[in-house]
Amino acid sequence: MPTDNRGQSYQYSGSGTNSQGNHYCSRDYGSSAPNTNSYHYSNTNGSYYYSNANGSSYYNDGKGSASYTPPSSGNASGKK
Repeated sequence: MPTDNRGQSYQYSGSGTNSQGNHYCSRDYGSSAPNTNSYHYSNTNGSYYYSNANGSSYYNDGKGSASYTPPSSGNASGKK
């Protein structure tokens, strides 16, 4: 079973490219993870989005602006 950069084991649960050319990949971290089915999208316009196993999420619009939402919390955003 592969591990991520935090050493957590996961299984791939799906990946591919949709009709607009945007890539997605999903991972199954098992029932003990706060977000059991995490995923990311990489879009043709340069933006990308991560929904992480710990419940956090990250979005980058590909134009210098990004936002981060911490696990089980409100919104925290930042501009790059």
